[in-house]
Amino acid sequence: MSQLLLEIFSEEIPARMQQGAARDLERMATERLKAAGLTWDALTTYAGPRRLTLVIDGLPAATPDREEEVKGPKASAPPQALEGFLRKTGLNREALVERDGVLFAVLSSKGRATADLVAETVDQIVRAFPWPKSMRWGTGTLRWVRPIKRILCLFDGKVVPFEIDGIASDAITEGHRFMGSGAPLRVSDFADYRAQLEKNFVLIDVADRKLRILEQARAACAARGLVLVDDDGLLDEVAGLAEWPTPILGDMDPQFLALPPEVVRLSMKVHQKYFAVRDPARQGLAPNFLVVANVEATDGGKALAAGNSRVLSARLNDARFFWDEDQKVGFDAWNAKLSGVTFHAKLGTLAERVERIAALAREIAPLVGADADQAETAARLSKADLASGMVGEFPELQGIMGGYYARLAGYPDAVADAVRDHYKPQGPADTVPTAPVTVAVALADKLDTLVGFFAIDEKPTGSKDPFALRRAALGVIRLVLENGARLRLEDVALGHALSRLDRHLAITSDKEVPAELGDVPEAESVVGDLLAFLADRLTVLLRDQGQRHDLVAAVFALGDDDLVRIVRRVEALDAFLATDDGANLLAGYKRASNILRAEEKKGPLPTGMVQTGLANQPEAETTLAFAVGAARTAVEAALETEDFAAAMTALAALRAPVDRFFEDVMVNSDVPTERENRLKLLGQVREVMGRVADFGQIAG
Repeated sequence: MSQLLLEIFSEEIPARMQQGAARDLERMATERLKAAGLTWDALTTYAGPRRLTLVIDGLPAATPDREEEVKGPKASAPPQALEGFLRKTGLNREALVERDGVLFAVLSSKGRATADLVAETVDQIVRAFPWPKSMRWGTGTLRWVRPIKRILCLFDGKVVPFEIDGIASDAITEGHRFMGSGAPLRVSDFADYRAQLEKNFVLIDVADRKLRILEQARAACAARGLVLVDDDGLLDEVAGLAEWPTPILGDMDPQFLALPPEVVRLSMKVHQKYFAVRDPARQGLAPNFLVVANVEATDGGKALAAGNSRVLSARLNDARFFWDEDQKVGFDAWNAKLSGVTFHAKLGTLAERVERIAALAREIAPLVGADADQAETAARLSKADLASGMVGEFPELQGIMGGYYARLAGYPDAVADAVRDHYKPQGPADTVPTAPVTVAVALADKLDTLVGFFAIDEKPTGSKDPFALRRAALGVIRLVLENGARLRLEDVALGHALSRLDRHLAITSDKEVPAELGDVPEAESVVGDLLAFLADRLTVLLRDQGQRHDLVAAVFALGDDDLVRIVRRVEALDAFLATDDGANLLAGYKRASNILRAEEKKGPLPTGMVQTGLANQPEAETTLAFAVGAARTAVEAALETEDFAAAMTALAALRAPVDRFFEDVMVNSDVPTERENRLKLLGQVREVMGRVADFGQIAG
């Protein structure tokens, strides 16, 4: 078995594209080589600032000879069918084999040298590589993210000969642009390739580059009694910017620490790719930064640190200008500007959106224990910072700057915190606000978004979700569940949101819808579609937490939209079905439902009281009738107090009577009164169980 080593060496590859490129290279090589009939032991890809590398161990020297049997027409088939099969296989009639009256063709093919297949595969991969952005250079037709300089391709230690648009394959690579030897590096295999590159200051594995950055950065900080502020996203980026990353600790003017720490960190990160540093002896940031250079400077990085400090000072001076100027403007002027900013052509301006959020936040506030006045005030301030200079420069600080400005303007902490945090949670890993005023505003913000875009029929389709409605729905669900907020979405949240939006869209009123809005769906349809969408998102969330999707569907089928209550029902149902009583009762329910469903096809099912004490009535029938009555009483009492575990316990008492009924009683009796009574009884079993969940939706 042999090794394949491929390196595509080019000008700088953007850091954000590198890991995706490594995955694409792995996928494309795997698909094409498997299709060619090759197998191997291990395949690994690497990506860095100037190279993509592929190494495959355990490749055979050639693909095996293959023999394939293809089934053809019957021997008695018309001549046209036989002729078509012969053309397809390239054989004559004498070469076919007949078995059981059917003709078969045995097709044989000789194996091919792996080196030949590799040459074809590399050419296909390079020409079809799915870069998000690519360029063409020179006089050729080849496109790549940046101009390709070399292609190294070795199989079993020998160069695989091929040429792509004038770039010939060889066994040569290059080291670090500045610190390497400058001479081409001829390699023999992957171990030699990796070792020679390391000697020439290139780490091909991104994991090695990250480890070097963290170890040296933390050591540089510790030497001065400081601590690195971890930032995984920035670490991923800088690891793609340097082949030999070298962290350098620099100093900045302490006066910039008067700015909000988020501003300082974002200025460092977005514009300069610097890490922030903190002093463990006190709160806040330290007047330092950490830059990752691509060289080991002879002076220990002093000149680099000084130069980067000057650049950072210029950036932070800009930020300080915005900070000072914004404080001279204030919320009234910013909110006035929102009247001229379109949120969406069909949903009005940002100012109109703020009015809807404020009204909705006031309605939601009592339901989550918030002060209605504070919730409305916070909502009216929530989008103002979008018109500020700082957020115009750093959009990532929306909300955060509004919180700072609200505090400086003298608003209560609860209001300022709500302005700061009302966008949360913005993803599955984001924290969920717990302060009541914040919860009210955050719910209002997300519900207005959901209702608005559903009302204009801009729903997510497939993988497309341009307005992040799935994220908004998940945010609503997490806010409700993690705060135990008891609100019925249809009656309260969605209804109020839609009524506010109605003033703009004229969904339910008699006034004419403005022509630019086009056709909009009816309010009832909007709410129904949105509830189904939230149910789907809740199903995804609970499934990620280990819950079965069919249990969520079984509870949602009851028409409840209190998310807290739904989750409690699902948890109790899951625990119940994990018991023998639950599993057996589910089987009994399905048997009863199948019988009733078959009878429903013949006509309406009998209804009314189940008779007991009839002549020759089996004891099992009487026992089940009394058990159903007792279970109904117990289930109703448990549901009234939302004691779902007790409701499941009440259902568990039906398990033995249902089992015995099906063992001892013939439902489809020849006596009409007996058959009718037993169908009524099964209907009552289904009805009592259906008060807890729609057991028909449960698999098993």
